[in-house]
Amino acid sequence: MRLAVYTDYVYRREGDAVYAERAFALFLAELASHVERLVIVGRLDPRSGASHYRLPDTVEFVPLPHYPSLVDARRSVPAMVRSLARFWRVLREADTVWLLGPYALSVLFALLAAMRGRRVALGVRQDTLEYVRSRHPGRRWVHAAARLLDAVYRRLARRFPVVVVGPELARHYERAPRVLPITVSLVRDDQIASPAEAADRSYDGELVALSVGRLEREKNPLLLADILARLRERDPRWRLVVAGEGPLEPALRERLREFGVEEAADVRGYVPIDGGLPELYRSSHAFLHVSWTEGLPQVLFEAFAAALPVVATEVGGVPAAAEGAALLVPPGDPERPAEDLARLGRDPELRARLVAAGLDRVREHTLEAEVGRVAEFLAE
Repeated sequence: MRLAVYTDYVYRREGDAVYAERAFALFLAELASHVERLVIVGRLDPRSGASHYRLPDTVEFVPLPHYPSLVDARRSVPAMVRSLARFWRVLREADTVWLLGPYALSVLFALLAAMRGRRVALGVRQDTLEYVRSRHPGRRWVHAAARLLDAVYRRLARRFPVVVVGPELARHYERAPRVLPITVSLVRDDQIASPAEAADRSYDGELVALSVGRLEREKNPLLLADILARLRERDPRWRLVVAGEGPLEPALRERLREFGVEEAADVRGYVPIDGGLPELYRSSHAFLHVSWTEGLPQVLFEAFAAALPVVATEVGGVPAAAEGAALLVPPGDPERPAEDLARLGRDPELRARLVAAGLDRVREHTLEAEVGRVAEFLAE
């Protein structure tokens, strides 16, 4: 199989190396071990320089014209028109395409690939409408455009098979000819903690709650300050470590100051999965997830692999991924997460039960297993 994969990510180039900003690119790159040829297609930032994740040399990269945002139609539309010619050339050497979306280019690329008789599969990582409403509140025309694009993509999915992240999204695409629900896991088989490692974690002294994710509106990072303040009222041993970057970082720091807990919080910025993040998981005592909306977050499986007990919001695909292996809480509520973290600090039986269930769950959803399922599905 000669596979071309597109998702609306921005890449950067430094010398001969190509870098991605999102860790999901590593999941895509792993497909190279299952196919004859793998080409990743995406926007290339005109500024040179390294980013978070280098694509391996086994992966070919085809750059598309850059635009800063789809909302900026004056720049995005001309760039997308030029992208069609670029993708047409990609199709000369590909027999299968996997198009993540819903994006306008995903729809157009699917039509081009079908015209040339190529095998087409679609991909969906999260509920687009929920994401847009959270990301662009009050911008009605953006919401309307998202509804139209989502409707077009779902109709397209009646013709082409679809890979979706989590069973919740699978229900949205049940009219597709074939649907594969997956988990985006970057955890390799040999990275899963042993039960002995979990037993060695001490809860007798200072305790660290870890949160990992982008500091953007839909991830609800400002709630972390509220939770930390309430948590320390219950048990002052707790501290918060935040690994992530985004436009709400200044607001988060200000909110931590407002609650008087800035000395008990450490906002680290972005920590790559191949640059210290696994060690950060293993040095923590609990994982805290507070998003308003999610597909099926890979960070849950990273926490499970590190034998961390998890407190997570009951949104999107989280219940399906974490039911029985995490304490689920309603989104936007600071009291329940604070109380559940305090319970984890004082209840070894609860911790042991959650950790054991989490380890069982992540063993079923390693990087090797999930990428293998996708490759098999695309080849059918």
